[in-house]
Formats: sequence, structure tokens, C-alpha cells
Amino acid sequence: MSKTSQGQNFIGKTIEIEFDRPLGTKHPKFDWNYPVNYGFVPGVLAGDGEELDVYYLSSDKPLSKITGVCIGYVYRFDDSEDKLIATDGTKLSKDEIEKQLEFQEKWFKHEIILA
Repeated sequence: MSKTSQGQNFIGKTIEIEFDRPLGTKHPKFDWNYPVNYGFVPGVLAGDGEELDVYYLSSDKPLSKITGVCIGYVYRFDDSEDKLIATDGTKLSKDEIEKQLEFQEKWFKHEIILA
């Protein structure tokens, strides 16, 4: 790992999440919709200078805000920030997570880090 990993500081912690790209939302630049709720941790800046991103994997409905548990993170080797992975506390395997995040993470060299 060549960059400082911010995700490790959040594993196992309860986090507040706001969603700017709820489930079903169209990506602002590309022609696809989000199959999971995607948001950020308010007030926590990531390596790209914007708020730290979070995939929330415990809802089949679009969300605006929720409190979740960070079960891991996506470490991107070719990006400036990690992506947190949160649930309602449910633990998921790396394979289960890869399947849910494949829509976006297939474009990045990455590793999923779990607690």
C-alpha cells in the first residue's frame, strides 16, 4: 500500500452516513445507476479533498441518511482515497462485497479489507 490508508481508522466504528447517490440514482457522468446506496461521512475529508465515501450494503431502498457500522473498506491502489463499506452490523464475505461493488470497483485495482 503506497498511500496512507484512511479506512483502517473506521473499521468496527459506528458512522453517520449521508447519501448523495442513493440506490437507483443515475451516475452524474456515466450511463449507469447505483445498485447500492453510496454516500459519505459528513465532515471527514478524504485524499481527494472531498468527504470520505461510503458504500452502504444493508438496504434495498434508497436512503438519505443512516447510522451504520463500518465493516471494512476498499483500498484503491490507483486512487487517492479509500471507500468505506458499511452495513447495519451484518458481516459480509469479501466475495459478497465484490459482487455488490463490481459495478464501480471493476474499473480500479483494489483490495477489500475487512475487520
